[in-house]
Amino acid sequence: MTGRIYDITRTVSPTISVWPGDAPFSVTPVMQRANGDSVNLTTLTLSAHTGTHIDAYYHYEDELIHPAQMPLDAYMGPARVVSVTRQDGPLSPDDFSDLTGVERLLIHSHVSDLPDDTWPAHFPYLSVTLIEWLASLGVRLIGLDSPSVDALDSTELPCHHALRRYNMVNIESLCLRNVIDGDYELVALPLKLDKACGSPIRAVLRSL
Repeated sequence: MTGRIYDITRTVSPTISVWPGDAPFSVTPVMQRANGDSVNLTTLTLSAHTGTHIDAYYHYEDELIHPAQMPLDAYMGPARVVSVTRQDGPLSPDDFSDLTGVERLLIHSHVSDLPDDTWPAHFPYLSVTLIEWLASLGVRLIGLDSPSVDALDSTELPCHHALRRYNMVNIESLCLRNVIDGDYELVALPLKLDKACGSPIRAVLRSL
């Protein structure tokens, strides 16, 4: 018997909020049945980081891999959803209880309650200390509803680099609204994109 499915993906539409200065999502009709064409055909314009997405290591290190080469098994399997009360700033191990045995951690904050077209004025993000602690526990994936694992104004991106250093992967801009804390099965596969810095995903949880 299959468990309940939770869609934890932001809806990609022309109104979805994007990283300041990034390309907005747009849909351009190329063929339309209303005009006598045999099919409706559209061209999509979007950033690799539109909505719920993964970062490829190439996003922040030139010599590293693209979405097509990222380890698929990291994005599938047991995951734990944990809510945090921190509204802004770096998360630390003190924001969490025992995570022994967790392979994939999905962090639920106030950002999940925002609509898809609203950019968060403030959000919690990771810290290198937290990443090091989670790596020592065997965590392979960290997902957030925040738009970045680093602070909005960070240019050195210490948390991105720490994730790669420990062979961990990340998901950003999840929507964990109405998902109860606990253990689930996660499927959140990136598209098989070469030469790209990231990939939008369709992330779902299945109750166990």
